[in-house]
Amino acid sequence: MEFGLTFEKILLIGVIAAVIIGPDRLPKAAEAFAKFVRKAGEYMRDTKSRMRDEIGPEIDDVDWRKLDPRQYDPRRIIRDALMEESPAPAAATMTAASAAVAPAVTIDPVDADAVAARTSRVRPAFTRDSPPPFDVEAT
Repeated sequence: MEFGLTFEKILLIGVIAAVIIGPDRLPKAAEAFAKFVRKAGEYMRDTKSRMRDEIGPEIDDVDWRKLDPRQYDPRRIIRDALMEESPAPAAATMTAASAAVAPAVTIDPVDADAVAARTSRVRPAFTRDSPPPFDVEAT
């Protein structure tokens, strides 16, 4: 059973409910509980069919366990990201033989600064006089 409820626990809850409710009101309480269970089942069936109508037949192919956010441990994700080796720059991996085969590329002097700025891995140093940018709308 789900939620850690065993048959014995459910039976005990039923006995306690019968004692508390009493023999006079027990039939009405059982009828109300049966109505609630039927309505809940109907609601679940309607929800399933509505999702199938809106999403389509692909919903049967979804592995819902993969989408469970409880399976992700933030500590593991951060550790893996920090331990991940950064890729080597392309210039360092180029051998002499491949450099001889590679075509010559000319960069326009105007664009050289823009290319250098985009490929640079150096981060600007922020100080009290030049703080990092702050977006008021993002917070």
